[in-house]
Amino acid sequence: MTAAEQQEINRRRDRLLASIALSTGLGLILALPFALRAGAEFFLPLTAALVIAIALVPLLEWMERRGLPSGVAALLSVIGFLLVANTALVLIVVPATDWFSALPQRLPQIQANLAPVIDLYSNLQRFVDETLQMLATGPVAAAQTAVVDAPRSLLQFAATSAPAAIIQMVFALLIIYFFLAGWTRLRRQTINSRGSFDGAMAVARVIQNVVDATSAYVITIATINLCLGLAVAVALWLIGMPSPLMWGGIIALLNFVPYFGPMLAAALLALGGLMVFDDVWFALLPAALQIAFHLVEANVVTPMLLGRRLTMNPLLILVSLTFWGWVWGTPGALLGVPLLIILQTVVAAAGTPDIAGFLFEQGTLTVPRMKENADKEETDVTDG
Repeated sequence: MTAAEQQEINRRRDRLLASIALSTGLGLILALPFALRAGAEFFLPLTAALVIAIALVPLLEWMERRGLPSGVAALLSVIGFLLVANTALVLIVVPATDWFSALPQRLPQIQANLAPVIDLYSNLQRFVDETLQMLATGPVAAAQTAVVDAPRSLLQFAATSAPAAIIQMVFALLIIYFFLAGWTRLRRQTINSRGSFDGAMAVARVIQNVVDATSAYVITIATINLCLGLAVAVALWLIGMPSPLMWGGIIALLNFVPYFGPMLAAALLALGGLMVFDDVWFALLPAALQIAFHLVEANVVTPMLLGRRLTMNPLLILVSLTFWGWVWGTPGALLGVPLLIILQTVVAAAGTPDIAGFLFEQGTLTVPRMKENADKEETDVTDG
């Protein structure tokens, strides 16, 4: 067998292996969203817990540097997270339940407030009348006779939830705790397991970049959203809007979802204003205030604080929100941006697959030139 024939056999073999690997990878990528969606009861709390745990790593390391054992620091981090979640539940869910219960009784007032606007757009009159009639006679009307008892804490929320929800909540909390408790040891073992110093440094860099980027984004955005919610709550309190802290909490929570969250918050505030105020233009003032504050936050505050280091392509953000929202609904949309940051950080540190090289027969799983030359020389020596 000549050297050229041996090279051609090696090339065909490697091309076949590359085709099999690429086909298998594409199949797994196409099947992954459906597997995540079908196994949402397992994958959603797992993913949410990992994102939360990564965001809590700086707090864990801060306490460890002050002499606290890893287990104690992890427990305190989980307790702090639970206190924040419980406070948000009390401030948002409890008043929101009362507003939802009062919606059927406020439908006539909403219709009366919207009458001047409807008159300006007479072609929408029939659509609005049918919608209001459906709301008044449909499933929402049953809320008039139903008594909704809102949960007053996470414990009560867990007690009134389905067993599956309780299991998912406990599972997520355990994941957060054990991830944080073993974080330092896991990172050390992962770095030490590499065979070379360069490999260990690369792994350490990837781990640190993921933690820094994720925690910086989550903490910074949470602070910005909290300040935005408080500012809007103060403005709503000044104009006499009931439950201003509830509305501020809703705005802060929805602002975690770029683009869609602020639009939904404005729509909810417009509905709430129509339920409270008699004048239609004054009723739309809460939504107008929220939009004004959001424009300042999105165009001035957030770019100034986040800077270019955490700037992401708007198209990637939209695709990530749509994808994770389709897979897991609203919780998926909330996790969309943090998951995008983690993926971008890993890809930036680890590099991208040589797909272009594969397509042009010079990349993935092809025989290196040095190896080909060595094989050729060995074949020539054998033939000689």
